[in-house]
Amino acid sequence: MSSCNGNCSSCGSDCADRKAESLLAELNPHSSVKKVIAVVSGKGGVGKSTVTAMLAVAMARQGKKVAVLDADITGPSAPTAFGVNECQGANEDGLFPALTRGGIQVMSINLLLDNPADPVVWRGPVIAGAVKQFWTDVIWEDVDYMFVDMPPGTGDVPLTVFQSLPIDGVVIVTTPQDLVSMIVAKAVKMANMMHIPVLGFVENYSYLECPDCGRKIEVFGKSHINEIAAKFDLPVLAKLPIDPSVAEAYDNGLMETVSTDAVSGVIDAVLKA
Repeated sequence: MSSCNGNCSSCGSDCADRKAESLLAELNPHSSVKKVIAVVSGKGGVGKSTVTAMLAVAMARQGKKVAVLDADITGPSAPTAFGVNECQGANEDGLFPALTRGGIQVMSINLLLDNPADPVVWRGPVIAGAVKQFWTDVIWEDVDYMFVDMPPGTGDVPLTVFQSLPIDGVVIVTTPQDLVSMIVAKAVKMANMMHIPVLGFVENYSYLECPDCGRKIEVFGKSHINEIAAKFDLPVLAKLPIDPSVAEAYDNGLMETVSTDAVSGVIDAVLKA
């Protein structure tokens, strides 16, 4: 329209040039976050939080300043993985996240509960609002890469994260099981609906390496991730083995001590995002 001032939010006209109102939340004015990568899965129990922690550690070893935003409000585990139990404090400008021994900034609902074992019995919109506040009310200091540990599925919280945070890319974590094709398709299609690029797939629990002969045993059956990736024209960034030492490190807050060589391909893709 000839009288258009470019401000669609204050205009009632339904013209062809009308721009959709942005739902992005404003980052805390005292924060600095350059890139945001969401780590997602179509279902629970695939080791998504472990992969998120490994990616954060691997990126920190690249000399980058890294943060982990634990968006899995009802199943938070990031503090456990890094051995942190409290935030650094707060002031009138916002809340400072926990800081790991290696300098990774971590924010999770478990850092705010009196007892980390207490369940978070909230309805979806309240949970989604809490995740949004982790972006708006927390002071993230000079973060090069933030990894968002998403809850599984395609519900309120993933939708809120995709709409409210400036996601630069999505890494999809999956496992070699029968229903994986359908589940992965849901995750890919949701990212596409939100116009967020999918960087590729990580297949977790891909195999178990025999400690005696080195043979790779496909505990969960034959992998189909290559065929699925080809269907969506996306790369397989990593195939991670079942590794009891990684699980032990996660449970004991020692993820910063594990080898991250297996996720080097994922880090390469994230650096190019």
